[in-house]
Amino acid sequence: MATKHNWTKEEILEIYNKPLMHLLYEAASVHREHHDANKVQVSTLLSIKTGGCPEDCGYCPQAARYHTDIEGNELMSVNQVKAQALRAKASGSSRVCMGAAWRNVKDGPEFDNVLEMVRTINKLDMEVCCTLGMLTENQAKRLEEAGLYAYNHNLDTSEEYYKEVISTRGYEDRLETLDNVRKTNVTVCSGGIIGMGESAEDRAGMLVALATLNPQPESVPINALVPVEGTPMEEQQKVSIWEMVRMVATTRIVMPETQVRLSAGRTDMSREGQAMCFFAGANSIFAGDKLLTTPNPDVTEDMVMFKELGLDVQKPFEKHAQRKTVEKEDSQVEALGEKPKWSRPGHKIERNLEAQGKKVKA
Repeated sequence: MATKHNWTKEEILEIYNKPLMHLLYEAASVHREHHDANKVQVSTLLSIKTGGCPEDCGYCPQAARYHTDIEGNELMSVNQVKAQALRAKASGSSRVCMGAAWRNVKDGPEFDNVLEMVRTINKLDMEVCCTLGMLTENQAKRLEEAGLYAYNHNLDTSEEYYKEVISTRGYEDRLETLDNVRKTNVTVCSGGIIGMGESAEDRAGMLVALATLNPQPESVPINALVPVEGTPMEEQQKVSIWEMVRMVATTRIVMPETQVRLSAGRTDMSREGQAMCFFAGANSIFAGDKLLTTPNPDVTEDMVMFKELGLDVQKPFEKHAQRKTVEKEDSQVEALGEKPKWSRPGHKIERNLEAQGKKVKA
């Protein structure tokens, strides 16, 4: 059966709102048709540059304008990243995802170092993913040449609700970044967060934006908001496990070949709740005690859960072939020193401004 790309919000809402047992059965059936239901891909998320971000994303403790207790650090060294990657590989991860708290990629020494990190991890026979903010087509090609397997750039939510979360970058910039990645052979990873105060219609709207891309993203992370003190969303009520299950199941049905990633928020989920998410079609998790800056279950706990559920860890490059690494001296793609004009919508978000004005608690 061919993948459908012309989903409407109404169609997706109808799926999302089905009686739960019907929804689970349908999602599990789709999952088994396209994937090995007992295999789960395990990734490690590594913050290679933490804090000090100029953006105003209402959920994020790394935004410089909010008063959180996040300890910032400059860009890690290639050797530090290699050591962390080896540790992740030894614990069972097949992929390392490197995140930098940047608005967008800028050509120069720091990006050159990230390219070297990509080369280093790829040579360890691990999938390597980056999330570095917006990037141009040329920058995407440089990452591809270094051996990048996937690029993550989340849409976060629907285009309509996005305006209630972020004012410093436009939704169209996110879509353009995904389009730039698509001009290479790097796979696309893009999803969002539920629990930011959005409606079910907004959740469906985000899935429409992703599911109507052709091809659809190879990877879709579904995050539950982890409210962090000092951010505009610090008092947001956490989503229930049933909302997560519905979101995972709906994502699986509308994007059958995608790897659905059960991402942030797992510390608040029981093993039974996570098992339901796996049954509904989630087939990837992030392991390790932190997801950039938010808590995450320890990898040992995850391996115990996998054993209880009879789940196997997916080996690297099972879904897509390993990229060949081109060494820096053999590179055919030169840095252009671009200064793209990414948008700054400029509207005001009251709760973001309030959070910015709060005093740090003693």
